[in-house]
Amino acid sequence: MAPPATPLPFLLLATLLAAAPLLPPAAAEPEAFDVRRHLSTVTRYDVSRASNSVVSAPSISDECRVIHLNLVARHGTRAPTKKRIKELDRLAVRLGTLVDEAKQGSDTASLKKIPSWMKGWESRWKGRVKGGELVSEGEEELFNFANRVKERFQDLFDEEYHPDVYSIRATQVPRASASAVAFGLGLLSGKGKLGAGNNRAFSVLSESRASDICLRFFDSCKTYKDYRKRKEPDVDKQKEPILEHVTSALVSRYHLKFTTQDVSSLWFLCKQEASLLNITNQACQLFNEDEVHLLEWTDDLEGFVLKGYGESINYKMGLPLLKDVVQSMEEAIIAKEENFPDGTYEKARLRFAHAETLVPFTCLLGLFLEGSDFEKIQREEPLDLPPMPPQRRNWKGALVAPFASNNMLALYQCPGNDGKKTSQDQKNSYFVQVLHNEAPVSMPGCGNKDLCPFEEFKEKIVKPHLEHDYDMLCKKPVAAAEEEPSSFSSKLNFFLDLLSRKGYRVKGQDVKTEL
Repeated sequence: MAPPATPLPFLLLATLLAAAPLLPPAAAEPEAFDVRRHLSTVTRYDVSRASNSVVSAPSISDECRVIHLNLVARHGTRAPTKKRIKELDRLAVRLGTLVDEAKQGSDTASLKKIPSWMKGWESRWKGRVKGGELVSEGEEELFNFANRVKERFQDLFDEEYHPDVYSIRATQVPRASASAVAFGLGLLSGKGKLGAGNNRAFSVLSESRASDICLRFFDSCKTYKDYRKRKEPDVDKQKEPILEHVTSALVSRYHLKFTTQDVSSLWFLCKQEASLLNITNQACQLFNEDEVHLLEWTDDLEGFVLKGYGESINYKMGLPLLKDVVQSMEEAIIAKEENFPDGTYEKARLRFAHAETLVPFTCLLGLFLEGSDFEKIQREEPLDLPPMPPQRRNWKGALVAPFASNNMLALYQCPGNDGKKTSQDQKNSYFVQVLHNEAPVSMPGCGNKDLCPFEEFKEKIVKPHLEHDYDMLCKKPVAAAEEEPSSFSSKLNFFLDLLSRKGYRVKGQDVKTEL
């Protein structure tokens, strides 16, 4: 008879001791665990901002003035999509079946272990035939964000609104355009004569989904679609041991015959309840803290491999957006150099899209990397996968791309060394500051400076990516389309072998799990 699998808590303890040098000293009073901070990309924006411990004090002189702002933002908190609503309806039926099976058994003690909420549970979205829309909490996220932007860059937004001065763009997906509207209402509140809030009308531009390679480049990139289709089964294999272990733990804990699909759906329900409804004492309470960390890691792994640094096509296809950002800054510099009067040139380009837009753009800027990884992505070398808990990692979906997540690139004009601008120092008098979720961040491609000279920003961060062309990247056949890159395959085999040796049960067949 085979020995029983090693319990996960023991593995975590052993790993924790081995990884101790990687962890910070224990705080005197550790902060209470809050599952709402560990929901990966389903995390609410305000919760994510409160969780961000990165503090940066940008060295911007009082003499520098912001002259242009680029914003790339994800839509705010949304309702579950139609596909996910159906999944929750199936989960309700499944939970009813599990509870009924338990009641038919002879073990009355086991019935007491079943959480009371599970008996007769129905989805909050039962009967809905449509989904995915921006909810009121998402509207508030963008509205409040806009007010903070307006306050932070007062000089930039002191001018009367004109659509060519403050350009607002969104994809044609309703939750993105609704996010743009919520942001615009906050940005322009008090600027017009409409209603009690003195609002004013404003323009939101959208391109057809079929041709929007600036904000929906992932829709038109065949190379990326082929890559994702090939990689999704690999990601499922990597997630499977975690799901199997958590499933085994829940079966033992609650004496219900959960499957891995049940656990996947329950984890999704936890995220929806905690994020949209602020409910943490139902589905989320099924999992202990270690299990939440592991399930969060599976979500983060999926985002890393399929949207982030897992393969260069993930972010290289975002080149049209990067070019658009740089072009807008160059046009702003020309306007300043040629003394264009206010109202005749663009001061802000504000874009609202999706996680599939924001994450590649974040990668193009080289954010959330480990150590010397920036040099690797410049050479298009594969990166290591995000380390498993309890090891620390920079790539966390809750920080990289929560609801309403954003990157702002503020362009500053600063005086020359002698306090005057001359034609000789024009190129050196403009600087770029990158803010991720409103916090200034250092740029690995610019010597980890938080204020990067514009020409250096173009040379060291942007130029290496410009060796590629979107059409060539996305429309030519994938080289060796049926072959797996050796680096990814070897990492996968090593990962699965390691889990097997540590006591996880790793099956050969794929288990399709969509978290």
